[in-house]
Parts: sequence; C-alpha cells; structure tokens
Amino acid sequence: MSIFETSEDEARDLHPRFRLIYGILFVTFVVLFLRLWYLQILRGAELREYSEKNRVKENKIRAPRGLMLDRENRILVDNTVGFEVTISPQYASNLEDTSQEVGKILSINPKIISDKVMQSKKNGSFMPVSIKENLSFEEVFRLKKIRIDNPGLNVDETVLRYYPFEDNGAQLFGYVSEISKAQLDNYTKKNAGKILLQQGDYVGQSGLEDVWDFDLRGRDGLNFIEVDAHGRETSTKNKVLSELRPQLEVAGKNLVLTLDKDIQVAAYKAMTEQKDRIGPRTGGLLVMKTNGEILAWVNTPSFNPNKFARGITKEIWAQLINDPFNPLRNKIIQDHFSPGSTLKPIVALAALQEGIVTSTTIVSAPGKMRFGNRFYHDSLRNGHGDINILRAIESSSNVFFYKMGIQLGIDTLAKYAKLVGLGSRTNIELSHEAAGLFPTKDWKLKTIGEPWQPGENLSNAIGQGYVLTTLLQMTLAYNTIATEGKLFKPILVKKITDEHMNIIKEFSPQPARDITIPDENGAFVDKKNILIVREALRRVANGERGTARWWKIPGVEIAGKTGTSQIMSFSADDIYSSCEKRPLTQRHHGAFIAFAPANNPEIIVGALTEHSCHGNVGSAPVVRDVIRAYFEKNHPELLKDKKSIKVETLPDAAAIEEINE
Repeated sequence: MSIFETSEDEARDLHPRFRLIYGILFVTFVVLFLRLWYLQILRGAELREYSEKNRVKENKIRAPRGLMLDRENRILVDNTVGFEVTISPQYASNLEDTSQEVGKILSINPKIISDKVMQSKKNGSFMPVSIKENLSFEEVFRLKKIRIDNPGLNVDETVLRYYPFEDNGAQLFGYVSEISKAQLDNYTKKNAGKILLQQGDYVGQSGLEDVWDFDLRGRDGLNFIEVDAHGRETSTKNKVLSELRPQLEVAGKNLVLTLDKDIQVAAYKAMTEQKDRIGPRTGGLLVMKTNGEILAWVNTPSFNPNKFARGITKEIWAQLINDPFNPLRNKIIQDHFSPGSTLKPIVALAALQEGIVTSTTIVSAPGKMRFGNRFYHDSLRNGHGDINILRAIESSSNVFFYKMGIQLGIDTLAKYAKLVGLGSRTNIELSHEAAGLFPTKDWKLKTIGEPWQPGENLSNAIGQGYVLTTLLQMTLAYNTIATEGKLFKPILVKKITDEHMNIIKEFSPQPARDITIPDENGAFVDKKNILIVREALRRVANGERGTARWWKIPGVEIAGKTGTSQIMSFSADDIYSSCEKRPLTQRHHGAFIAFAPANNPEIIVGALTEHSCHGNVGSAPVVRDVIRAYFEKNHPELLKDKKSIKVETLPDAAAIEEINE
C-alpha cells in the first residue's frame, strides 16, 4: 500500500474479503441449523429412542444344565453358584489398563485378556466376554474395588457345573468347557434352527455331557439393565427399559442313569484303595446288571472334571495329556486289549457246539506241545495231564485250547466270537468306542497282505495274536453265558425328566440277540452247551484248582474267568520267570470277569488292571469286593460271613495263574 493511500482506500480494498468471510459464516450457520433441525425435528424421536437403547445393557442369564441322577434319584452331577468376571467390549475404553489390573488380580497374562476381548469384538461388541469363572471371594472383592475405574468390567453371578464325585466316574460323566471357534462352527451347522451358541458358552466335551449335550443344556435367558457411559448400572428410569421383556432361562433336562451311587463308590474304592501287594490299580472296572443296565463305571487313574468347568490351567492340561497312564481316556470302551484266557470260555462254546468235544471228552494237556517248528507252552510248566473241558477252563490250560484252536480254525472261531459281540461296537451311548478286532483269513489277507498261518490258530485261541477286545465287549460276552444266551445292549440312561422330575422319555433294557437262535449265518449255541461253560466258570472261583479260588464270598458263589493279557512276548527261557520282577512296562495286564450268584446271576463285573501281571491277584480281588458290596446292599441275608477275606489268603508266587503265551 502506498503512503499516499487513506484508511478508506484500505477498507475499500478489503471489503470483498469480508463479504467472503461473512458468506462462509452464513453458509456454515445454515448447514448447522439444517442439521440440527434434521436431527431434532425430523429424527428426534428415533434418535432419542436409539440413545436410550444404547443406555440399556443386555445380559445373558446362563441356564443351569440338567442334573445327572442315579437309579434312586440321588445326585451324581450337579450345578453350583459362582462368580465370573466379564469385560464388555463396547464400554472398555481403557482395555490395556483394564487387562493389566485384572490380570494382576487373577494371575492371568494381560495380553491373553486383551486378545480375548478384541477377538470377541470382531463378532460384535455388545456381548460381555467371560474372563474367568469360579472366582474366589478375595478375587471378587479386589475386582469390585477396581471396577469403578475400569469401564466395561463386571463381576456377575453364574451357574457352574459341579461334579461331587470328582475323579470317580469322570470319564463316564465327561466334562464341560468353553466352546472353541471350530466347535462353534460345527454346532451351528449341526443344530441349525435348534440352538444358537455364542463364543463364551459352555458345552459338553466328553462322556455323557457330550452325547446328551442338547438335552442337558437348557435355554439361556436375557435381562436388561440401564447403564451409564462407562457400562455401570444406573438407577434412572428409562422408557425403553420398561418396554423390553426379559426372557426367563429354562433349565436343561435331567438324566436319570442306571448307575447305583453306592456301587459306584464301592467300585472306585476297590480300584483305588485295595490293600494288598499290588496296591491301587490302573485300568477299568465295569459293573452291570444281567439285563444290560450299567451300575458302575470306573477308570483309573482319573481326573477332576471340576477343573475343566472352572477353567483349566495350561499346567494341569499338560500334566493330564502327558500322563503315560492316560487319565483322560475312557479305558472301558476306548482301549482294546488281548483278552488272554478270558477268551477261553468263548472258544469252549465253539468247540462244544461244533462237536469237537463234549463235557466228558478227555484231552491230553502236557506242559508243552509241538506244532510245526516250534513248541507252544502251557500255563503250568508240567502241564495239567488228561483233562476235560470243565477242568481246562477251571485251571486255565493253554495246551487244551491250543488243540481246540487247531481243530476249529480261525474262521469258525470268529463266527462264534461275532455271535457274542466280539470285534464290533456295542453302540453304547458314548462317543469314541473302539470296535476291537477278531481276525479271519480274509481280514489278514486284505489288511496285511499275507495268508493265514496254521500256527496262528493256537495263539488266537488263547486270546493272544491279533485278537483285540474292549472290557465292555468282554463283559457283555460273559453276560450271554450268565443269561443262558441273551446278548443285551448296554444301557446307561433310564429316563429323561424335566426340572420337576416329570418323565419326558423312558428307556428299557433291550436284548440285541439270543445266541441260542441261529443268526443270519446260521450260527448259534445250544443252551446245554452254555450251561456246561457256566458250570466251568463256577469252578474257576470255587473248585480245588480254580484260578480264582482265593476270592470266595461265603454265602454267594461267584462264577468267572481270570486272564493275563500279554503286552509283549518272551522267549521259552523267560516265560516262567516272575512277572513282578520285570520293569513295569513289561508286566502283563490282569483281567477277571465274573457274575453272581453263579446259578442265578443278577450282576456281572469285569475288571482289567494294567501291569498287574495276573488276573487272579490283580483283578479278582477287586471284582470280589464289588460283588460283595452289591449283595451287602441288596441281599444281605445271603451273606454268611460279614467279614472280608484277609490279605493272608492271597496266592503265593508258585500258585499264580496262567502265563498264556
């Protein structure tokens, strides 16, 4: 500007600029006015309602799972009240700080907490994310103290699954834990339209909890509370809140099982507290009524499913999966084993029915026999002499059954094994059941690519070789002998009821077949032959040379068979050496399957004790104790002597049963 220009000239030059500024201000005012008019006049009611809804927090009320009860309606699996801490992603404005404070109180890595919340936020930010359940009172107190400074943090009551028996029956009952992402996708596809699950929900992961999850889980409810900007509950009145209708939770259905609580407790005690030279057992124990109803189901070692329901730690999980004795496995149906001498009664049925022997046929059973280029040894070094089939089962002669195997052949043996249910699943209402195996010539040729060798008939006839069975299969097979021919389908659930115990559905025992009636292949067993084998089993526990004669119950006769399941072969020089002196992993398993009373059976018990060397000292005393507990409860009048047999009656090393190569 020149020194000769006046202030009026300067104002005249700036006037266009002022007009531009005034124009911009005017347009801005008009835009703001129109926006406010739009928001407050046109959409005011709608946005107010939205704002009020945004002050309402939706809470899921977890429905209690249905109970599991025993046959007398006593609780086996229950629910309990606990506390859980959650973080609502929509209100968690200081997630990192909140994760740090919560992690310090709960001893959880803060990154795990923040990652879990952020992962959930991707699927929607309105559902609270469960951080930990089953909080201690101290944790609840400390979390509530920091809640006011950590938006979105809440401590709520919840329902927890509770297993009062802890380790006892854990593999049967199963456990619940939070659903994984992969499971969530599978559940959504499998149950489309029936059930809606979300991340954070708990589902059955194994056992009955898994198989009956749909019936047990019930329907979750919803309630609504008004919250402030930090997600904290307020007491102001909200019109929207009054219009929302809470949804009541619906408890899951109850399962009334066939189990007997008293027998389940006795069975677990027999496996874990047996006081003799073997000590606590590792393995499986199954107790069943002769109509197929399961009374007790025990696997040892076991685990405490409460730890899963309350959030298992990585350390405990690693300990369980690395345990060499596999506490998570349901050994009764998942682990198959060589049945050893417990197979001999089934071979006896085949030999009798095929007319190879009768009850009076005498067969020479020396200490060893030559077949082909090798010797096959008996269970006794000097053999059993000239014996019939009754004596062969009573004293468990190997040579006698070698000879039966030679004359029967593997395909004929397989025909009778199939008849009593060996080598196929029982279809019990549990997952992961193993089918087992009973070989045939065609099976070996197709699977291994080699023809069947005649010498293999011998080892398979005494329950070794390729034969693999589960404890459940063997117990059911013996039950066909106890019931004079009826093969029952095992049953675990008697009733499904609602929370008020009104019956929704009932289940009754069903025979799968009667082996005295020809099947589709024409195979059957005459009742007279079944009774011969049943008498032989009675002699096992009561005869002078019976391999289980040490385990009598005065007043109640037991019938059954001991067996040794080899886990490795030994040379001819080593087969008679002491099993107990071998390393644990080289010791054979012991089995005993028995029913009582011998001539009018009500109950059948099967036990497999791992690395116990022999069925007569490893499994027989366990089975005896359970049968005794059953009769003390149900027929005390039959027992002549209430005192248990003393430990001194254990057989000495020279009397121990078969080796069963």
